[in-house]
Amino acid sequence: MKSNMTLPAGASVSFVFPNSQTIPVGVVIRKSPGVTRWAKWAWRVVGILPGAGPADWKILRREGDAVEYHAATLPLELYVSDTEAYAHELQTRAPSVYVVLSPDASVKETPWKVTLVTASPYEGQDYCDSAEVMVEKVPMPAGMQAWIGDYLARHHEEETFIKRKQKKTRVDDVEDGRGDPRIAQQSDVYRSPRLRKAASK
Repeated sequence: MKSNMTLPAGASVSFVFPNSQTIPVGVVIRKSPGVTRWAKWAWRVVGILPGAGPADWKILRREGDAVEYHAATLPLELYVSDTEAYAHELQTRAPSVYVVLSPDASVKETPWKVTLVTASPYEGQDYCDSAEVMVEKVPMPAGMQAWIGDYLARHHEEETFIKRKQKKTRVDDVEDGRGDPRIAQQSDVYRSPRLRKAASK
């Protein structure tokens, strides 16, 4: 499968580790009035920009009090060790990219910092276990799905199912009643008449 994802002028796919592949991904965050009196503003990741250039909370558009920002551009990197996770995500009904936001008190106007962009649902889930960060799922563009699909075609190997061997047990050693007639037993151990007769011979 060949990727049909096009990159803006000046952007490129880079290779950092052997068999890894990286693409810059811009993160779009929407700021809108909060719905409770305790939160003046609500912040939500609403989209990604594959192949985007650098940005630092660049305003993209305004709609009344709501503002959308190109908050940052981070590398999304694919690793051979995580191909199972990517394959799982592409097989879902709505493949997504996971964006991790961390609190940032250094800038009052923009209290969040984009710390990770990943196509691995397992890595995204790991961050969900932390109460200190926010993890957002964003629909994965068709071009990015094709790019990841091409990577999987070259590097993913399905695990071979190995059937476990069952231990062979003998079924012909049937005991008639409790106890083995060949071993001395307490007198209260029951044996059938047939086995008592066999043991006395």
